[in-house]
Amino acid sequence: MDDEDTFKILIATDIHLGYLEKDPVRGNDTFVTFNEILDQAQKNEVDFILLGGDLFHDNKPSRKTVHSCLESLRKYCMGDRPVQFEILSDQAVNFNYSKFPWVNYQDENLNISIPVFSIHGNHDDPTGADALCALDILSCAGLLNHFGRSASVEKIDISPILLRKGRTKIALYGLGAIPDERLYRMFVNKQVTMLRPKEDEDSWFNLFVIHQNRSKHGATNYIPEQFLDDFINLVVWGHEHECKIAPFQNEQQRFYISQPGSSVVTSLSPGEAVKKHIGLLHVKGKKMKMEKIALETVRTFHIEDIVLADHPDLFNPDNPNVTQAIQAFCMEKVELMLDTAERERLGNPRQPEKPIIRLRVDYAGGFEPFSVHRFSQKYMHRVANPKDIIHFFRHREQKEKKDIDLNFGKLVSRPTEGTALRVEDLVKQYFQTAEKKVQLSLLTERGMGEAVQEFVDKEEKDAIEELVKFQLEKTQRFLKERHTDAEEGKIDEEVRKFRESRKKNTEEEDKEVREVITLNFERRARAHRSEDEVLVSASSDEDSMDMESISPGDGLSSTLSRGRGRARGRARGARGQNSTARGSSRRGRGKKNLAVFVLQFIL
Repeated sequence: MDDEDTFKILIATDIHLGYLEKDPVRGNDTFVTFNEILDQAQKNEVDFILLGGDLFHDNKPSRKTVHSCLESLRKYCMGDRPVQFEILSDQAVNFNYSKFPWVNYQDENLNISIPVFSIHGNHDDPTGADALCALDILSCAGLLNHFGRSASVEKIDISPILLRKGRTKIALYGLGAIPDERLYRMFVNKQVTMLRPKEDEDSWFNLFVIHQNRSKHGATNYIPEQFLDDFINLVVWGHEHECKIAPFQNEQQRFYISQPGSSVVTSLSPGEAVKKHIGLLHVKGKKMKMEKIALETVRTFHIEDIVLADHPDLFNPDNPNVTQAIQAFCMEKVELMLDTAERERLGNPRQPEKPIIRLRVDYAGGFEPFSVHRFSQKYMHRVANPKDIIHFFRHREQKEKKDIDLNFGKLVSRPTEGTALRVEDLVKQYFQTAEKKVQLSLLTERGMGEAVQEFVDKEEKDAIEELVKFQLEKTQRFLKERHTDAEEGKIDEEVRKFRESRKKNTEEEDKEVREVITLNFERRARAHRSEDEVLVSASSDEDSMDMESISPGDGLSSTLSRGRGRARGRARGARGQNSTARGSSRRGRGKKNLAVFVLQFIL
């Protein structure tokens, strides 16, 4: 029973506002579903909303995306309904990165009815000289409470927000997205600490929000559940898009994990086809209950796999008409999925009309794919994703060792879409397989990968140059300190030793790379400020000269004519500025093309 001692919390993660915002069919999907989530919070009269990261899809969201987000938060989260809980912890610690270090509903200038608490994800993480992200804009506007930030790469102390409603007390912990390998290493080295209340620590319901890889993508490219402290009661796990919102108990640590998943389909993989939900969490004392709420405005997504070799009675690779037979078979499958989607939509009028359809075809065994473009033309007005409705792939069988019996069950697998390789992984793989003559002899793959990712993902054009310059200067200092003879062989040997020592000390290298990128941000910020000061000074000088040129004896007509002249000049300048804006837009597109070129150059 809901009473004065029960917290009601609406939980959602990975909303990805702005995903495919320029798509004529799917462009508004994220905004519509975000409004549904906030509407559910309002209807259920929740105490607050808890978001698990990736509210925005892009690190630098467009003006349309930010405007739509502000509009929705103002519409649903502001009002006269009083907030029923209080904060007991030191808010200057909880929100120490904010210029307004207190929760928004306690601001006397704002009228908040539903507070929103959110950590950042890997898509909307802080960057730049001032380490700001899109959530900080919402926080400064008083519409959201951004918590869980950590700037240190040496030690993380997670201090909880302590909440109390009646006799129920919640310790809300949050940790925004951090590169998985770095956080994994910090957990192993005991550099992550979760602080607990000094008084009655066993009387608190401990709720932890995290945004990291939960499933294993590599040796250290995830966070094992057993790394987390066992005093936690519930973990809300963001970043993973498959909806597993029903709390599942970890048998080793004994805490429960809820994985809400995303509220929009961002990759055409089986995990995204699971029905999307948000959660309504009830907490009273140390007890909890999670109520699943199905999202009705999410575009339906159906995916199916076909292995052509599994149908020898239908397809013979030696048949000259086999391609036409395969195409007819695929059309039949797509039609069945469309019928299923239409039946689902009949019971839900809020669901978008056009579904997302994906048919993955394994054509191994001597078959040839047909024209995907021609096939897509038949469904241009029936599906939301006609260009990628069909995906052909050829499965590669894994070779087993000779002394072990082959397990043919292991030879059949499905493609793992949606798990795109990261830039630093591509760089590392390239140099691991490259010939000796193109191997790096001075720089390390780790540092180069980090710099290339900054260049590609966040359009930081000086990142690679600054890193190369920094590592070159550091190597030169090392050689001078060692008093190395000016013989090419000895220099090469010392450089090789120095490089190997840096590769082994990954923690120090990570710290150095982050320092270089941060210093680059700060230098650019100072340069921009200096340019602004020069422009302001020049503008002031120009205005003062104009005023001095008007003598007391000049009549009104003279002043007016001078004004008209300046207006015409400014109009011409304005046109010039517009052309400059267009040029900057073209440069923006060129920068993205350049990023693609860098990747192609490395690979």
